[in-house]
Amino acid sequence: MATAGTNYFAILVAALAGFGFGAVYYISLSKQWMTAMGWSAEQQATMKGGMGASKAPFIISIVANLVMAVILAGVISHLGPGQTTIRNGIISGAFCWLGFVVTTLATNYAFGGRKYSLMVIDSVHWLGVLLIMGAVIGAFGS
Repeated sequence: MATAGTNYFAILVAALAGFGFGAVYYISLSKQWMTAMGWSAEQQATMKGGMGASKAPFIISIVANLVMAVILAGVISHLGPGQTTIRNGIISGAFCWLGFVVTTLATNYAFGGRKYSLMVIDSVHWLGVLLIMGAVIGAFGS
């Protein structure tokens, strides 16, 4: 299912894998994340009960993961023919994270007065997402 060097199936799998990783990651760190967000015990209990949870963040997250996977596939493909490998996918994901994601989060969270622990939790999430996406895209090849 590759067209013009782009494996759309790999992109879809990478996006879904990234979303799945995020779900597991944030479920396992939900208490720490809510505390870092500065939410009261009442707000935390409301979220844990599933009350008030909108579908919009999930839809936005899936779309954002798709866009991220498309762009990462493009970055990896710029390495040249035959270079779409798991290793190069992981390295490209790590470079994108270090160069764009963690720097952006650090700047936004610093000016927003957010807790350092929140930046760490969120940036490690995006590192995991990009490494997984890079590995999936690399594994499928072009």
